[in-house]
Amino acid sequence: MSGETRRYMRMLVFFDLPVVTKAERRAYTVFRRYLLNDGFDMIQFSVYGRILNGRDAEAKHMQRLVSNLPPDGSVRVLTVTEKQYASMKLLVGLPLFQEKAIKASQMILF
Repeated sequence: MSGETRRYMRMLVFFDLPVVTKAERRAYTVFRRYLLNDGFDMIQFSVYGRILNGRDAEAKHMQRLVSNLPPDGSVRVLTVTEKQYASMKLLVGLPLFQEKAIKASQMILF
């Protein structure tokens, strides 16, 4: 598959988890560490995203995410194309280091 025909996408995970009891705090920490270890970057508090290379990668990471869900709280997933993600506007604040503009031709996936 050539670089022009690849369909780069972003998977965004939004979550709101309870952190009142010790067990809930542990579940939050385990879930957050899973996201970081699976290649997700923090976009905002409780909003994490990662780049994907097509629908196959989306299905793989969705399956991993479902198998690592915490027992309580709310977790949502939104997958958008790289073009849609690039059209997001930052209204207040500064872009994060991870959000540096990278062209699809510059992207290297391991």
